[in-house]
Amino acid sequence: MSVVVALAVRCLLVMLFLPFSALDKMLNFGRALDQAEQAAASRPLATILVLGGLGIEIVMSLAVLIGVADRLAAFVLAAYCVVTAVLWKQFWKTTDFRLRGPSQGREVFWDFLKNLAVAGGFLMLTFGSNASGVRGFFENPLGSSHPYELTDTRGG
Repeated sequence: MSVVVALAVRCLLVMLFLPFSALDKMLNFGRALDQAEQAAASRPLATILVLGGLGIEIVMSLAVLIGVADRLAAFVLAAYCVVTAVLWKQFWKTTDFRLRGPSQGREVFWDFLKNLAVAGGFLMLTFGSNASGVRGFFENPLGSSHPYELTDTRGG
């Protein structure tokens, strides 16, 4: 049962990217390019951004799911969440940011915060919940957290 829960938690964490966002990029590639052009200087650069994002969403999500270099993959996905928040959730540029009533700016603000919250979840997977996890990650960034390994934690 523990392994099933560990897998389910990881599925919840990556499901935004794999399958949904990755599939959306594949089915609506032209629309994804149009959106990427908002942050890119040219169509070729937008294409590189979309294809890079698609690669990150698929490869890093699979690494998190199967537990191979999963801490590094989670770190990359956390950075991806922050970068996409900064590039495409620019609530500070909206002209109608209001705390009450209809406001597109407020909606973009919530999307920005959601991206940061997902990044936080990936960083918890990367580092764990204490300082030794941070040190451990930087000592062995390609290491696995061994998510499906059963160990006796009862201490005796």
